[in-house]
Amino acid sequence: MKKEFLNPDCPIGVTIKVLGGKWKLLILFSLNQGTKRFNELRREMPAVTQRMLTTQLRELEADKIISRKVYPEVPPRVEYALTDMGKTLTPVLEALKKWGACYIRKVS
Repeated sequence: MKKEFLNPDCPIGVTIKVLGGKWKLLILFSLNQGTKRFNELRREMPAVTQRMLTTQLRELEADKIISRKVYPEVPPRVEYALTDMGKTLTPVLEALKKWGACYIRKVS
């Protein structure tokens, strides 16, 4: 029987929906180190466009993986951080990092 990966009850499909995207894992790796402002994230990922970073951040926020805090200042200050749900990804992110290092050693 074929598994429908786009089914909202499919764990793999949901994971791909939430974490899929060229920049999302890099954003999460960065925020795993602590709260960051938009321009800090841009500096860490110079190849990402402002529009794409904004889109990816909005999607992660909508999925409750990150939070966005706006401070009532001039100029406005906005900070991004992992939510409690986002913090549950820490072991996953560390495992991906470890796998990547192993892959580099074996394939290079």
